[in-house]
Amino acid sequence: MSGPLNCLCCGKCCFVDLTAYAHKEDFERWRAEGRQDILDIIAHRHLLWAGDRMISVDTGDYPRECPFLYSEGEKYLCSIYETRPQVCRDYQPGSSPLCPQWNRGQKDKNQ
Repeated sequence: MSGPLNCLCCGKCCFVDLTAYAHKEDFERWRAEGRQDILDIIAHRHLLWAGDRMISVDTGDYPRECPFLYSEGEKYLCSIYETRPQVCRDYQPGSSPLCPQWNRGQKDKNQ
């Protein structure tokens, strides 16, 4: 059995909107840390749950990626990595079909 998979920094797991998955505790942590920058970005997105996804109240579009995702060459990185939401902290490479290592992660679990 091999160890945990290393992140490929492909950004695929971040092509969802984290504000849909951030919990009350994340917001409390950001307030306690004085991270008004994070709170302002989330607040100004004007998002609303519509069925099974978030949509923009302003445009009707749904967000296609986390607002804190940025690219550096071919790598995608998190601009709030040190205080990212718990859902992101808990995510393991290969643990979901979003990750290109999904099949490899499943094989490792079955060994």
